[in-house]
Amino acid sequence: MNASLSRMVGRSWWVLVFYGVIGVLFGISAFLWPAKTAIAMAWAFGVMAIAEGVLSLLALFDKNVSVSKGWLALYALASLVFGVLAVGNPVATAGVLLLILAAWLLVAGIYRIVLAIRIRKAITGEWMIALSGVLAIVLAVMFMMRPAAGLVTVALWIGVAALFYGVLQIMAGLRLRKLAGAL
Repeated sequence: MNASLSRMVGRSWWVLVFYGVIGVLFGISAFLWPAKTAIAMAWAFGVMAIAEGVLSLLALFDKNVSVSKGWLALYALASLVFGVLAVGNPVATAGVLLLILAAWLLVAGIYRIVLAIRIRKAITGEWMIALSGVLAIVLAVMFMMRPAAGLVTVALWIGVAALFYGVLQIMAGLRLRKLAGAL
């Protein structure tokens, strides 16, 4: 890396540390309040969807839009409807999102089992693919049977990911700070 690029990147070390601290704080809050975290995420999705819908509506009046106006209007409407529903009732939205995740896990699990059966003669270790399919199906059924517990579980896993993300960002930011100091 050349010296000017190193200086430029090194000066913004604090941004990575800032993002890392936010990630760590979010991860900790997900562990302390997993149900509230799941609801807050559904609400945040709603706010983002409303923003997308408003921006898409504004884009309808732009002459240089590369997407057809009909599709843009449909997207704007769908974004606004989802956003208003999610902000208005984040608990139900979180539950619906979890059921969509469960349906995807069910399909993914069946696909993996079928794939493992089809490729069993071509590779060794296909049982791991089949096992991942069985585990996906079990998780899907658990989410469908106990959606509240599923929401808490998803929030906890997101908390784990946020903690790892935050720690890695902080470490990267501190390394960049050292790099900037060495120049």
